[in-house]
Amino acid sequence: MPSVFRHHVPRSFLMLGAVEAVLLLLSIFFGVWLHFGLYAGHVVSVESTFPEALLFAVVMVLAMTSRGLYQRNPRPGAGGVLMRLGQSFVVGFLIMSLVFYVFPSMLIGRGSFGLGFSLALFFIMGSRYTFYRTVDENTLKRRVLILGAGGRALPIAKLRRKSDLRGINILGYVHISGEHDAVEESKVLHPDTSLVEFVRENEVDEIVVAVEDRRKNFPVHELLDCKMSGIEVLDVLSFLERQMGKLRLDLLQPSWVIFSDGFKSGPVQVYTKRLLDITISLLVLAITWPLMVLVTMAILIESMGKGSVLYRQIRVGQNWQLFQVLKFRSMRVDAEMDGVARWAERQDSRVTRVGSVIRKTRMDELPQLINVLRGDMSLVGPRPERPRFVEKLAEEIPYYAERHRIKPGITGWAQISYPYGASEKDALEKLQFDLYYVKNYNLFLDLFILFQTVEVIFWGRGAR
Repeated sequence: MPSVFRHHVPRSFLMLGAVEAVLLLLSIFFGVWLHFGLYAGHVVSVESTFPEALLFAVVMVLAMTSRGLYQRNPRPGAGGVLMRLGQSFVVGFLIMSLVFYVFPSMLIGRGSFGLGFSLALFFIMGSRYTFYRTVDENTLKRRVLILGAGGRALPIAKLRRKSDLRGINILGYVHISGEHDAVEESKVLHPDTSLVEFVRENEVDEIVVAVEDRRKNFPVHELLDCKMSGIEVLDVLSFLERQMGKLRLDLLQPSWVIFSDGFKSGPVQVYTKRLLDITISLLVLAITWPLMVLVTMAILIESMGKGSVLYRQIRVGQNWQLFQVLKFRSMRVDAEMDGVARWAERQDSRVTRVGSVIRKTRMDELPQLINVLRGDMSLVGPRPERPRFVEKLAEEIPYYAERHRIKPGITGWAQISYPYGASEKDALEKLQFDLYYVKNYNLFLDLFILFQTVEVIFWGRGAR
């Protein structure tokens, strides 16, 4: 997986996105040519159609991204892919129709657009069929050799999800003298030749160092020879970060954090993120204010005017600063009358009927845009938690405090990568994704998360 602005994206999906962008571009050209050139006999120039074709390609790629068609999760079945493609094309069609209405100069004709749109659907279905049947399975996999078969190699051996193993073919685990093997014996390799020769004979692309004790029997010179021969060498934590999109706490060491590439936050990065927060927050508020008025009326009607429409709660923000988060009230007024903080539960009896709807659609979080404009929160970041939970989790989970190095967010990498967290175990799992974001956050990753969040909002995934 190449790193795009420090975020690891599977090479196969980068190639798929590039190919599909070109296919979408060509579909509009062919549609115009079929309608005006072939049927009407007019001369059609590429230059005159390029802006509209480029806009269509961008809109469709973003629509497919928002529906999860470029994410690293295990791929759905044929039916799931077709459903997501259909939904993406419906969204793309509506957006393009709106563009044509607002900017009539961009209109290329109903006949031409209809032909191009149909060709685009045909081309994308063909590219997906090819991708899932051939390219992703066989062509682009890197041959990976794990150096070590002990405890540090065990997390790799336990990888089962297709997304975690995407793009790689693990050849085996090399036994290190003096190290107890924890990996299944059938997967352990005992090369008769030197490491360099073994790598060349087996056409290894990448070596992952998972040796428990690097002070004893560590093949420094052989690894150096492999590195100088063009073989990529990386440690087990970096490998798992790349494949899983999170930092494994059981392997994380302070020295790795200190010397790793990441955890950077310069002025340009901070100001760019703040500009994105303000721009999108104002845009969303301008679009959703009628919806917020309806939610307000629904809450007042259901509660018969009793209680506040907005729910205010103290949360922990950047650098452990406390702030008051705003949400539409989705629970009964007496939800925590005893003053005891509780995790949200499935089918929580404290949730009102209106609250159930606005929670599933994420409308209850719209007032947090005010928190973003105030500077308490960002659009993207770790989820803010209550002080009582934070104090307890910081005592029990190592590195938990590090998630407060940046502003909390309405959405985040953990929210789109892991189901709703409602326990200490979930908090530990989500922390690994939060630390990945703290290490690698930038404008590209923020935009990627925002587009992925669209799927959560419109399709109700992970709501509670």
